[in-house]
Amino acid sequence: MDFAFDERTEQLRAELSAFMTEHVYPAEEKFAAWQAESEDPWAHPPVLEDLKAEARRRGLWNLFLPGEHGAGLTNLQYAPLAEIMGRSGRLAPEATNCSAPDTGNMEVLAMFGTEQQKQQWLRPLLDGEIRSAFCMTEPDVASSDATNIGTRITRDGDHYVINGRKWFSSGAMSPRCRILIVMGKTDPDAERHRQQSQVLVPIDTPGVHVERGMNVFGYTDGDHGGHAEITFDDVRVPAENIIAGEGEGFAIAQARLGPGRIHHCMRAIGMAERALELMCRRTAGRVAFGRPIADQGVVQHWIAESRVKIEQARLLVLKTAWLMDTVGNKGAHTEIQAIKVAVPEVATWVIDRAIQAHGGAGVSQDTPLANLYAHARTLHIVDGPDEVHRRSLARRELKKYRA
Repeated sequence: MDFAFDERTEQLRAELSAFMTEHVYPAEEKFAAWQAESEDPWAHPPVLEDLKAEARRRGLWNLFLPGEHGAGLTNLQYAPLAEIMGRSGRLAPEATNCSAPDTGNMEVLAMFGTEQQKQQWLRPLLDGEIRSAFCMTEPDVASSDATNIGTRITRDGDHYVINGRKWFSSGAMSPRCRILIVMGKTDPDAERHRQQSQVLVPIDTPGVHVERGMNVFGYTDGDHGGHAEITFDDVRVPAENIIAGEGEGFAIAQARLGPGRIHHCMRAIGMAERALELMCRRTAGRVAFGRPIADQGVVQHWIAESRVKIEQARLLVLKTAWLMDTVGNKGAHTEIQAIKVAVPEVATWVIDRAIQAHGGAGVSQDTPLANLYAHARTLHIVDGPDEVHRRSLARRELKKYRA
């Protein structure tokens, strides 16, 4: 593996960093003030439209998506760019049209969608005109095992009828959300991984009821499109809304989650870097007991450990990205699971130390640290909890030694 970024990556890193410095970071305070005054916690911040227009003007658009529909970057090229976006995760990903869950939904449509589905839904998503949601997790089953899903998708002539309840459906609280990708069971009697299918459901379809928005550590997460609890009550959609055919839902989910997991980890490295930067600035500039806080041995230990942990995590993410590019997502399965365990631990640890170094300011709205921590902590759960990935990793290791 070559550790040097190629010329195009270096150019995009410089352009994206300039965009962050000149537009995104200055907009954070404006965004926070608007959000504090807004009566609708899930309303779309006007500042984002300005940022999106500027990002698109600079060519910093759909960087996550390879192939004809996106910027054509490899995973290894995109990794350092996603890290930069992660430093301001509430603004930068959506400003560049690289925000979850739209990224994963666009990947699904690009890989598995029909031409009609691409024209109707992928095109406006690529243009940043609408948002979307992914509806897989359910409140009544252990969703760490996706085969548990209870939502039913039943064929009825030229339509599918959907009944069930979802929650933490990311993106669904956005007022700009227009389409849901819903995962449910079309054949409960089929082989375990062939029971599920995914279907496109316009959010305004009769029978779709957005019951409430879910908070995350008290945050609405409105800047990420929010997370909704949704009930589906005899929801009817045309049969052509099925994605890739019946029984393909689990395979689609796995294809979707691989890139999704590494994108989360790429951004989390940026979150940790920003927390470390804030910790260094704070401790170097504050005096306690007659000397800078940075002179305290325990604080220096935090800073040193943060740098070591971040560098280790970044290298593992880059190796994973390289493997995904060279041997495919399946060939990088072990590494994808490894980063999904390792990187949230690193990000949570570093952000927690930065909060401690800031004292009361660290848990307040005056720094981004509390929000960063809330997001980092959720990464231990989303796209498969740590324990599931550890179980799979252990099984793969043990398989080498079992007769």
